[in-house]
Amino acid sequence: MSVTYIDAIHEAQLELLREDERVFLYGQDIGSFGGAFKATKGFKEEFGSRVLDSPISEDAMVGMAVGAAINGMRPIIEMQFADFSSVAFNQLVNQAGTHFYRTGIPIPITVRMPCGGTPGSGPFHSQMIESIYAHYPGLVVVTPATVSDAYQLLKESVELDDPVIFCEHKFLYRWLKSANLKGDALPLGKARLTRAGKHATVVTYSAMVHEAVRAADRLAKEGWEIEVVDLRSVKPLDIDTVLASVARTGRLLALGEGFPWGGVTSEVVSRVVAEGFHLLDAPPLRLNAKDTPIPYHPDLWAAHRPTPESIVEKLRELLNL
Repeated sequence: MSVTYIDAIHEAQLELLREDERVFLYGQDIGSFGGAFKATKGFKEEFGSRVLDSPISEDAMVGMAVGAAINGMRPIIEMQFADFSSVAFNQLVNQAGTHFYRTGIPIPITVRMPCGGTPGSGPFHSQMIESIYAHYPGLVVVTPATVSDAYQLLKESVELDDPVIFCEHKFLYRWLKSANLKGDALPLGKARLTRAGKHATVVTYSAMVHEAVRAADRLAKEGWEIEVVDLRSVKPLDIDTVLASVARTGRLLALGEGFPWGGVTSEVVSRVVAEGFHLLDAPPLRLNAKDTPIPYHPDLWAAHRPTPESIVEKLRELLNL
């Protein structure tokens, strides 16, 4: 029996609620309605007041969670879309992110953020926000790309004493399936070697892991062996696994769905150049979404984000350097 990416998130929350009375859920329409993507379906009936519908105020949602965490609870907040989290920016970066530094009191909140593009979603429901929150000290930023990681990393996130931004990609919700919910149980902060290779390394995360593997499959038919590293979290960033891969291949493509200016791909390239310049046989390259608001039309959206075709093109450029 296979489970989907959204099934894994549902199961992780169910187990957390059953295992720890300090855990509760808070978000818009997550009660009887079961959430915008049904990640909390059926929870209200079993857990009652521990599954709470919130006002349409992301600022108030996170503010309440910070207060609850100060008092010993472990809230899981569901943003309907990651884009809306900007309304809670002050609570996330100025309150949750700094509170332990200021007071010595931890803030164990987990904020689930459905992120990334799907056809027709447009600029308000499609953004990747991991780079924004990774910029701020005190926040952990998790970016699962597999069914097992959606399950394992969510459970581990809620068990942490730090505030966690949990970036779950909507495009994977029902498309991605697996027979194994538990997976290899790598710890949070450890990257995974998704595909071994020797000619070039692609470092990526979230839904782009699958696009990178598709691109690698195409180039394999031409004799190229492309290594794919899944970061799994971008804060912390497992640079040791990245450097070990670059040491094997000598070439690096940093790939992300986020906007190109700054961000995770920039950080990966700068860290590799600073700490592993001697490992490189060619200048590292980056590939991101276009530097424009995200278009509505499915064809324009497909041209906006990296695709297997554009990744293959970029890798060919890298391999010929």
